[in-house]
Amino acid sequence: MAEYVIEGGRIGGIPDLYEELNRHFMTGEDWQLGASLDALDDLLYGGYGALAGDDAVRIVWRNAAHSRDALGVAETVRWLREKLAQPGRFRSDDLQRQLDDLHAGTGTTYFDRVLEVFEGHPEVVLDLR
Repeated sequence: MAEYVIEGGRIGGIPDLYEELNRHFMTGEDWQLGASLDALDDLLYGGYGALAGDDAVRIVWRNAAHSRDALGVAETVRWLREKLAQPGRFRSDDLQRQLDDLHAGTGTTYFDRVLEVFEGHPEVVLDLR
C-alpha cells in the first residue's frame, strides 16, 4: 500500500490545501489540480499523478486539527461568498442556504466536504492525526 503524508500545518485556507495536494500528488505532471472538490474527487480515482496505478493508498493527514480550523466556518463562508459574487454561474439560492446553515451552526464546512470526498473512495485510507 502506497503511503502519502499531507502536512496539515501548511494549510491556512482552501488555496493552501490544493497547493499541498499538488506538491504531493502532481509532481511529474505538466498541469496542477485546480481548487475544486471535483478535482480532488478525480485525483482520488487514481488515473493520474502519483496515484496513477495505485490500487490501495493510505494518506496520513498530520495536524488535521489545524486544517479543520483553517478550512472551517470562516473559510467556508469566504468560499461561498466568492461563488455568490459570480451571478449566473452558481445557484445563488443554494449558496445562500449553505451560508445560512453555517451561520446557524448546522452547515458543512469545507473540511467536512473534503472528508466526504475521501469517504467516496474506500480504496483510499485517510488517517487523520
